[in-house]
Amino acid sequence: MNLEQLFSEKSVFSNAPYPPKPIQVPLFYVTDLSPHRVSSAKIERTLKEISNRGLCGQAQVADYLRSKLRCNCRPNTIRTNSTAILLFLAFLKKSGHQRLSTMSREQISAFVEHEQDRGLAPISIDGRLKALYTFLNYLVEHDIIAPDVLKHRLRIKVPDALPRAIDPEDIKQLLCVLKKPRDQAMILTLLRTGMRIGELLSTKVTDFNLKEQNLQIVEAEKNRVGRVVYLSSDAAEAIKKWLSLRDRECKFLFCGRYGRPLGYEAARGMFMVCLNKAGLAHKGYTLHCLRHTFASELLNAGMPLQCLQELLGHKSIEMTRRYARLTDNTRRQAYYEAMAIIEKGEINGHYRLDYQLP
Repeated sequence: MNLEQLFSEKSVFSNAPYPPKPIQVPLFYVTDLSPHRVSSAKIERTLKEISNRGLCGQAQVADYLRSKLRCNCRPNTIRTNSTAILLFLAFLKKSGHQRLSTMSREQISAFVEHEQDRGLAPISIDGRLKALYTFLNYLVEHDIIAPDVLKHRLRIKVPDALPRAIDPEDIKQLLCVLKKPRDQAMILTLLRTGMRIGELLSTKVTDFNLKEQNLQIVEAEKNRVGRVVYLSSDAAEAIKKWLSLRDRECKFLFCGRYGRPLGYEAARGMFMVCLNKAGLAHKGYTLHCLRHTFASELLNAGMPLQCLQELLGHKSIEMTRRYARLTDNTRRQAYYEAMAIIEKGEINGHYRLDYQLP
């Protein structure tokens, strides 16, 4: 199915006295904003904000962000870089430094401390610092700032936390409260495929293969590598039911307004409503926890790490190996076998409390 969404007339209001003058409304509404157009719009908004706030470096920021656009960076990358640069430039102005050419390593350190004082998580600060260093490296290459600025780069120690999966009993409670076909299709698809929410929201009807029970992810959200994920019977049935009820004019599997894909905030809001109904809102689960649950359950069922890596779309096996730390039946069995021997008092040797090192 390759259908395009047509948008009827949209009401436009102004502050003009009643009755308003007739306004020409385009017959077709632009429904499919390309990544390039989204990124271009973000760059223009960033440059306008720099100008409105009287920040320095507008020309350099414009050159840098447009170079990222030419390199085909994703909109998320453009947005992340724009946010980090804006925050840093605002910090420089607040600190009394209005020229990029005179900045030093001390300003970078002070910026990191400022972000820490704001209560940001280490992973968020690390992401902004990396984006900032990429921008500064660009300035060094173009002889705008001194190379010494990049010496002895700061490194943020980010906790290597375990992925958070949803408890099996909580999953049962969550699935029991899913009454709407759309909610059932979305949550079951995330739970049974391990897709990222952004990947699912950008999925088109034509990406779904009913006969083979799989979904094609043409371009992964993070690493831009395509892959195929498979649907369990319950997820496939939920999608088929949703396909029979959804707006057939929309090309996306989950459609928002004006034929665009459903937004993340709408999907998140739906998930929070379901968590509330299931009595799980206090546990802090997120949509991404469904992906962690998918990986943990497959490992518990004996799936090899290499297969799971392909399904999750990880470039590195080390990313997938995190789930082995979360759930490893072999390690669990070895622990309880050893502990059974200890509890029976069948270990050899004895303990010496007064043991002295030689």
